Amino acid sequence: MSKISDSTPIAQVTIGEFWELFEQRYGKQALPSQDNELRPAGRLVYGLRGIQELFNCSHKTAQYYKDNIICEAVKQNGRKIVVDADYALELFNQRRTK
Repeated sequence: MSKISDSTPIAQVTIGEFWELFEQRYGKQALPSQDNELRPAGRLVYGLRGIQELFNCSHKTAQYYKDNIICEAVKQNGRKIVVDADYALELFNQRRTK
């Protein structure tokens, strides 16, 4: 690794140098592992209406699914709800087979 000081602009640091610095500072435990990688988003549905249409259920049931069964597939920011439909169906089917 080349000599990098606190005054070195980030644009002059290579990715490899950055990761080496990161490992020195935080250790290898902080690096993302293969197990915790983000899933690529599949087909997306939006809002409770999207969940209702995906599962052909009522508003109340869609709310229950969002909060319990498919919560890992749901991303919510304020009032905006985005659901990875393929992952939600996978989670739903896993729950039904247990």
